[in-house]
Amino acid sequence: MKTRGIVTWFVPAISILAAALLLAETPSANPNGLLQLTATTANVTGAPDPVRIEILRWSTDEERERLMAAWNLKPSAAGPSEGRGAKQGKAAAKGRGPASPAANNATPEASLARALNETTTVGYLWSSEMAGYALRYAGKIDGPDGSQRILLITQRRLGAVNSLWNPTFEGNANSYEFSVIELRLNAKGDGEGKVSLVGKVAPDVSAKIVTLENYDALPAVFHNVRIRAGEAPARKP
Repeated sequence: MKTRGIVTWFVPAISILAAALLLAETPSANPNGLLQLTATTANVTGAPDPVRIEILRWSTDEERERLMAAWNLKPSAAGPSEGRGAKQGKAAAKGRGPASPAANNATPEASLARALNETTTVGYLWSSEMAGYALRYAGKIDGPDGSQRILLITQRRLGAVNSLWNPTFEGNANSYEFSVIELRLNAKGDGEGKVSLVGKVAPDVSAKIVTLENYDALPAVFHNVRIRAGEAPARKP
């Protein structure tokens, strides 16, 4: 009888504990709204493949400036964010002073890739691949007509470990360790997206971050980009 009583008490207690742990591990909703988008790949070997993009929050001005400082091979006064590699950066600053990006990275692309590894994740890109891609930058530019430019930079290159993202269109291959994604949506929240699978990226004056150098000349890699039904466009804080 005692054993049955203990079991009767123990089972619901475990269920409550499991539920509490699950809630603790679930990210809380961003106060500005979680933006989710869907799309289908095109002009790559794995197309058509459904894609889901989750933006947990927009990158801060400080994070954007840190990435641009890395691209320009300049030390960042803000220092690395609390992402992977932040502790190493703090140790270097404490023992030997701020490390110079130019000393550790020969090119802007390599310097930016290193900075992305030290930046906090702000979202994810999911496809049919088992693992997703962490977004280390997410920014948005609102047009006067209600259109949007959404700019994303992944920590690692799309298709880094497979051939699903190999472009089926002509272009000069690059060796970027990251991918820059630009989504252009109309006032209804529909549009297309392009990726730095070929060609170059360069600083954009209006966006204040690196974007695709020649967007108009590139074929779309994301078709039918849409804000997920029921989602309100997230506003930049």
